[in-house]
Amino acid sequence: MKKILFCAIALFSLSSLLKAQEQIPLYHTTDFPFSKTDVTVPTLTVFKPQGNPGGTAVIVCSGGSYGRRANEEEGTPVCQKLVEAGITAFLLDYRLPNGHDSIPFADVQAAVRLLRENAAVYHIRKDRIGIMGFSAGGHLASTITTHFNEHFDNSDSPVSVRPDFSVLVYPVISMTDELTHTGSRYNLLGKTPSDEEKEHFSNELQVTDQTPPVFIVHAVDDGVVKVANTLYFAAALRQHRVSVEMFIYAKGGHGFGVDNRTVQVQWVEPCIKWIKDQK
Repeated sequence: MKKILFCAIALFSLSSLLKAQEQIPLYHTTDFPFSKTDVTVPTLTVFKPQGNPGGTAVIVCSGGSYGRRANEEEGTPVCQKLVEAGITAFLLDYRLPNGHDSIPFADVQAAVRLLRENAAVYHIRKDRIGIMGFSAGGHLASTITTHFNEHFDNSDSPVSVRPDFSVLVYPVISMTDELTHTGSRYNLLGKTPSDEEKEHFSNELQVTDQTPPVFIVHAVDDGVVKVANTLYFAAALRQHRVSVEMFIYAKGGHGFGVDNRTVQVQWVEPCIKWIKDQK
């Protein structure tokens, strides 16, 4: 009975905490790059550390095959972990593409730009803004990581949208027939994407010497998103002498979030240490 009561109190406290979080709209309603959307106003939900934050910020993109956002399973739990470590987290409710590929990319660029322009307001540093994505959210994060010079929105702001570091958790990286997660590709690019579209958004093919450092997590037995997505991306990063650290599980499958129940050592603590070590 005491254990049940404790769990109920913990859940109530978490629910109350989440309701208290500040939500920031990414755009004024007249500034949407596109009109078709399942989210009236794309937002960032702010998770602030207690006391003095360390100046580092992470924008979190949940997965969901570009058809939903798995915030409860992935986004919110990892934001809590980041906050506990003194890192300010921003959970991005990006719009889903519905076959219109640029919509979520515009939102994540707007999020990076908004935080850089308002860094003092959120007690963060302009040069310590990273991106984290799970599964299809990992494709979103790896796209902004490799395509930061490409304008997906209608902003003429000179503020850079290049993240300072990137964390990818069991990420969809490739749109190629051999590697892609077909559901994510379908939702992003439609039923019959061209070869040019598939190549353009296969991010293992888009790495350059300017790509920021990357931390990647994946399980070898992932039956949904092939671990080869991570291996090909890591190989490309190393060919361009970009710092990359992989945390590879033998087991865990797909969608384990912050808690791979098949192991004793979780990826979150080494990842947080890696984030704090970034210069």
